[in-house]
Amino acid sequence: MSASENFSLARAWLKAFNAHDVEALVALYAEDCTHTSPKIRVLHPETGGKLVGKQALAKWWREAIARLPGLKYEETALTADGERVFMEYLRHAPGDPDMPVAEVLEVKGGKIVASRVYHG
Repeated sequence: MSASENFSLARAWLKAFNAHDVEALVALYAEDCTHTSPKIRVLHPETGGKLVGKQALAKWWREAIARLPGLKYEETALTADGERVFMEYLRHAPGDPDMPVAEVLEVKGGKIVASRVYHG
């Protein structure tokens, strides 16, 4: 994919996330995708912070939205090439201070094959 297509993919990701549309969000991923995050490590230490497969991601995001129904991400920067997107955003969650987050999406064949979240 081109950098332009990967920018569009990242914006579709942010739009689906902020709409809490888990089906649209998961549709952007490959079947055998992986997702790593410090939050996963904290809430589900048995995973080592890594989820594998679309079903695991869907379950994770449904739980997150149920826990934090006001959760939103505000885009601050996107950088893309033909293989990945580096997203920076502010995490807004009611009752929590805003948190700057960086997330890398690795893309193959138009689908996200891996996503990695970085924050404090």
